[in-house]
Amino acid sequence: MSSHSWSLSRTLLMAILEDRLSDRFVASLIWERLAYLPPEAGEGPWLAGPATPAAWREAFPEAPQVIASRPASVRLTRSIAKESKQLLKQQLQFGGYRITELNPRRTRRATAVNWLLAWLVSAGELLPEDGSLPPLLIPPADPVQGHPGDPLVE
Repeated sequence: MSSHSWSLSRTLLMAILEDRLSDRFVASLIWERLAYLPPEAGEGPWLAGPATPAAWREAFPEAPQVIASRPASVRLTRSIAKESKQLLKQQLQFGGYRITELNPRRTRRATAVNWLLAWLVSAGELLPEDGSLPPLLIPPADPVQGHPGDPLVE
């Protein structure tokens, strides 16, 4: 069993694509898998740990907001192996967003989900259909702004 706070599942990843989970929650799924360490007191930034890949640790000593930060999102995209670039389509049958739905937050959420799928493949794990979910949010009225508390997108 993994030591991550949330196991990945099709239902969890689809909730991300449907904008039913906060950007911060999505980032924390990635931070854990990049071996960033949560603050001991529960408050404050996640910090790179000894197991955090060197490229991430050097570029981002503090865990980056992978949805809000363009440089972090670009690094995430570039860290997906070429053979895993189509996992959104292959595993989730996700055809993308409609043109009228496109904005940096949505595009970066798709990148985050693709990265999480690629992480599963690299870990030799299968994607379960169902799994635990945190309370789902109503998609934000303004998808460009995101959910209350989400950092502003660069």
